[in-house]
Amino acid sequence: MSKRHPSSPGSSRHSAVAVAERSTVSETKGSINLRIEDTTRQLIDDAAAILGKTRTEFMIETARTQAIDVLLDQRLFVLEAERYDAFMHALDNPPAPGPKLRSLLRRMPAWKR
Repeated sequence: MSKRHPSSPGSSRHSAVAVAERSTVSETKGSINLRIEDTTRQLIDDAAAILGKTRTEFMIETARTQAIDVLLDQRLFVLEAERYDAFMHALDNPPAPGPKLRSLLRRMPAWKR
């Protein structure tokens, strides 16, 4: 059984789904111009050809997949029920400030010196 942090399910999962499903809606297209080395361009062309895709299709699909992964890595994580409960307990019951933390909070920040 998996649980997610209560503040995450609605916003994280739905925004990820919205990102993944966005292509079904009619959108205005724009362009992205890139300058890349010849060897990199050839590498991309070779990979695209193996998959039967154009360079543009390959680059868009690859960049889009990577972008979704990056966003999900920052917004969504799944834990087993026991670990989720321990995580929530730690968030709800932080340790009392110790002497090192109190000392740090009394220091003047470097940007104010």
